[in-house]
Amino acid sequence: MNIQALINDKVSQALEAAGAPAGSPAAVRQSAKPQFGDYQANGVMGVAKKLGSNPREFAQKVLDVLDLEGIASKTEIAGPGFINIFLSEEFLAKQAEAALADSRLGVASQEQQTIVADYSAPNVAKEMHVGHLRSTIIGDAVVRTLEFLGHKVIRANHIGDWGTQFGMLIANLERVQKESGEVSMELSDLEAFYRESKKLYDEDEEFAARARGYVVKLQGGDEYCAQMWKKLVDVTMVQNQHNYDRLNVSLTRDDVMGESMYNDMLPAIVKDLQAQGLAVEDDGAQVVFLEEYKNKDGEAMGVIIQKRDGGFLYTTTDIACAKYRYEQLNADRVLYFIDSRQHQHLQQAWTIVRKAGYVPESTTLEHHAFGMMLGKDGRPFKTRAGGTVRLADLLDEAIERAGALIESKNPDLESAEKANIANTVAMAAVKYADLSKHRTTDYVFDWDNMLAFEGNTAPYMQYAYTRVASVFAKAGVSMDDLQGQVIITDEKEKALVAKLMQFEEAVQLVAKEGQPHIMCSYLFELAGQFSSFYEACPILSASDEATKQSRLKLAALTARTIKQGLDLLGIETLERM
Repeated sequence: MNIQALINDKVSQALEAAGAPAGSPAAVRQSAKPQFGDYQANGVMGVAKKLGSNPREFAQKVLDVLDLEGIASKTEIAGPGFINIFLSEEFLAKQAEAALADSRLGVASQEQQTIVADYSAPNVAKEMHVGHLRSTIIGDAVVRTLEFLGHKVIRANHIGDWGTQFGMLIANLERVQKESGEVSMELSDLEAFYRESKKLYDEDEEFAARARGYVVKLQGGDEYCAQMWKKLVDVTMVQNQHNYDRLNVSLTRDDVMGESMYNDMLPAIVKDLQAQGLAVEDDGAQVVFLEEYKNKDGEAMGVIIQKRDGGFLYTTTDIACAKYRYEQLNADRVLYFIDSRQHQHLQQAWTIVRKAGYVPESTTLEHHAFGMMLGKDGRPFKTRAGGTVRLADLLDEAIERAGALIESKNPDLESAEKANIANTVAMAAVKYADLSKHRTTDYVFDWDNMLAFEGNTAPYMQYAYTRVASVFAKAGVSMDDLQGQVIITDEKEKALVAKLMQFEEAVQLVAKEGQPHIMCSYLFELAGQFSSFYEACPILSASDEATKQSRLKLAALTARTIKQGLDLLGIETLERM
């Protein structure tokens, strides 16, 4: 149950009954400190100001008609007109019982929407590097959360599989096959192959002319060129899938929707934009002038959608892509997990999309931007030699470091178990370090912090789960085998249950805002509340059996909530570390 939403509705009704205009915001929030209750209604002051009333007097009017029977044990007016709401122990105990009996922990399914999520998007014939990491793991965490809430989610891996570079790659593929009969298609070789192709294109005019000819042939549907192109795409995606599987990312080959998919739509889109008077010829190119974007002279900015040589641009593809996602995939929401530097480009494409009537306002186009991954020097994260860090190398190093950490903590484990724990902790550490930061900020990549067992880190959260699970191992009982009712008699018990009941609020916020750090913060706070409860409230040595069973139930609900929360982030738990 979303308790915040429930109380918000109740306060909204009371505001209206007290004389506020319909739809006045109740602004119910979780309280920052326990002395302010569990929730605080902050909307009274704004409404009182509009009505010309004294805020505290108006707050009293609201309290007089506020019906929180069976929900709150106490309400009070604080400061200039805040309303503090203290939940009742009986209400919380009842909610905890319901959550424990439910496979979804009491989280209600939302009314299903079709949501297209565009994330990861590596390039063909190049290895994935750290620059692809944020889009991949942030997008995947949000997708998992949306699916958990019951939405139909279509993953769209918009790979860079089209463009002029394929002419030079096909021309070089042909050259190597003529000279040596075969070309190695391991991806590390493909990287070198790409650099070699680019060098030939830049330095050999005959090669460059042949490459340009292959671009035209490929775009015209030539069978030989299409076959060579498919070979390049296939080998790239096999390697990328290996990275996704290692990272426990839910993308598969079936989710690939590359740039090439929209190629056939582009000529018709340009024609239609011309017919609508949106695209005009300017110096031989087709341009859409947007009044919404001005250049430094205050003139409408021109967005090129077709070059004078007839070639199309990324903007044209992105217009087609949005149109396709609405018309063919029936999207209610389209989420783009793309770095913040692409914001203006996307906004311009979407402005054209809206003006052309391709996607109605009822379908949202959302840029969930993210900042850069930086090194400790505050600059973009690079190798010591200044090159791009390959994702596979980063993951290998994570496993090596996690292995050394596990060896130092628990050297007596079997080697197979050590390897499994190291792998699970390594992938979790790389992901959680990113997911726990606010998406829009740049963040510093720091091995020491991400593998620490203190603070808001993956090892700390994974250990918090194993610590709760170990209670049941010591008790010799299963989490599914508990008797009796949840009873709340201690402040620490109440604080833990109140935090447990905020799980749905965190889930819904991640889904709405596309911000996985909200779940990370919630889980970290929950682990902290459990620690306080564990120290203050003996479980196995409780004074009587009813209290012991109740506290075991709270431990079970905590373990299940941490496990479910981490699963929504794409992070696996361990039964022991």
